[in-house]
Amino acid sequence: MFACSQKISSEGSSAGHDTNKATVSASPQTATPACILSKIDSIKKDPVWNPPAEIYEYEYQGKKVYAISSNCCDFFNTVVDANCTYVCAPSGGFTGRGDGKCANFFKEAKQLRLVWKDERTRK
Repeated sequence: MFACSQKISSEGSSAGHDTNKATVSASPQTATPACILSKIDSIKKDPVWNPPAEIYEYEYQGKKVYAISSNCCDFFNTVVDANCTYVCAPSGGFTGRGDGKCANFFKEAKQLRLVWKDERTRK
């Protein structure tokens, strides 16, 4: 899924969807923070990333956090809290190992849900 990085999710990806389609997963119990919705809106204004953007909700160190994929192979895949305050980058970058601030993320974090996946196709 990400060159030079570990996948944010263990779920597979799919291709070949409608160019305007993007999904947000939410239920009454799992409201998506406004700053994450704003981030999604911002990404939608860009051309489709390669690989397409994904945002997952995790529980990490007793808090809900959001893992946001990067727009390319050598950028960090970031984790932010519910206020979009930077927490760490568990993967990505030139080494694929992130910024080193949460090397245990994929061992300790519990994936709760896919929040959003950009399902637009590249033109």
